[in-house]
This record gives sequence, structure tokens and C-alpha cells, in this order.
Amino acid sequence: VLSDSLETKCKCHGVSGSCSVKTCWKGLPSLGEIAADLRSKYLAAIKVTHRLLGPRRQLVPKETDMRPVGETDLVYLVNSPDYCTVNPQLGSLGTQDRQCNKSSAGSDSCDLMCCGRGYNTYTEEVLERCHCKYRWCCYVACRTCRRAVHRHVCK
Repeated sequence: VLSDSLETKCKCHGVSGSCSVKTCWKGLPSLGEIAADLRSKYLAAIKVTHRLLGPRRQLVPKETDMRPVGETDLVYLVNSPDYCTVNPQLGSLGTQDRQCNKSSAGSDSCDLMCCGRGYNTYTEEVLERCHCKYRWCCYVACRTCRRAVHRHVCK
């Protein structure tokens, strides 16, 4: 991916932008562009199996209606485990009852963490220290306050 995405970049040098000397080099696009390219290859990865062709083994698509595997295609032999559901053999506890962030679009978002199954919302009252003041020589005095907190957990 990196070698295929190299771009020629140039810069001109000279009096008043005359470009009397031009310097060029190979450079990479932004990390975001490279990551997007890798992600699209990952999503289009082809499941393959081994087939004997004479003395050699060759990787061929598992499904017969798939296109032939290209030199730059990503391939896999075994499906990745599903960490969304409980699987004691893998040590996966699944995502049920896991706390998530309803307002996030990142990796802690409810959509991503709950694997599209949705989430439940509940309100919890928490006790916390508040209105803290330093008292002369050596201690801090605080009150205890109650606060309502909205929590979201995966179904």
C-alpha cells in the first residue's frame, strides 16, 4: 500500500517564483488516506483455501463465484472470532452489560461497543465529595453531594 501510494512532490526555487531550479521527491500521502486505503482492502478481503497444483500449493477463493486473487488483495484462511458474543473458549465475555458512551462517535460509542444490538439507559445516583476547602494546617474538609448520572449499557 505504501509503495503504491507514493506521490511525486515538487517545489520551485528561484527569484520571484521563477522556478529556475525545481526539486522533486517521492512522498507519502497523509496517514488518514493510507489508513482508509488499508481499511477498504480489509473490508474487501477474500477468504481462500489451499489447492494443490502439481507440487505447489496455491491460494484460491473459497467461493467459486469470487474473482481471482490479485497480487495486492488481502486474503485470509480462517474467519476472525466474534468478540460481540460470549465465547469461553476464546476468553471473550461479549459486550452485554458493557458500559458505553451514547454521545461518542469513537471506539467507546454505543453503536460500536454494542455490536449494533442497542443499549439500555438508566439513571444512577452517586455520592461524591464536593465543596472541599483547605482548613488551616493540614486537612481538607469536604461535603458529600448526591448527583444523578445517566449510564448506558449494551443489551
